[in-house]
Amino acid sequence: MRWGDMDAYGHINNVQIVRMLEEARIGAFGPPRGAGLPGVEPQVSLFNAVPDGTMALVVDHKIRYVRTLEYRNVPAVVQVWIGAVKGASFDIHYLVKDPVTGEDCVKASTHLAFVDEATGRVQRLTAEQKERLAPYTH
Repeated sequence: MRWGDMDAYGHINNVQIVRMLEEARIGAFGPPRGAGLPGVEPQVSLFNAVPDGTMALVVDHKIRYVRTLEYRNVPAVVQVWIGAVKGASFDIHYLVKDPVTGEDCVKASTHLAFVDEATGRVQRLTAEQKERLAPYTH
């Protein structure tokens, strides 16, 4: 959580929550290929292991604010796992917890698909991609 993430009520603004979810997703599954310079390898190399010309695009976000996430000068806890894996898309689920009380603050999911950059068509998940996701699917 950053100081500037607070809104006028003293809790983390809803737009910043979406950014936190993005950071958790990239931290867990890697940045898209060609984004930035090399850094730490993600726990599961998924987004940075797609073929050239493939984009990982967000199809949908669902966010439920269970309670406000008050600003604290320590990182929030974000649990990340894979939900439904379909032929051409999959869900990433998140649980954002208050880092001090451990209380659930946000329950969310992101529906993603891989898309061919040249044609704009959705690509089916490969067997290898499904295999990478399997250990993290709940």
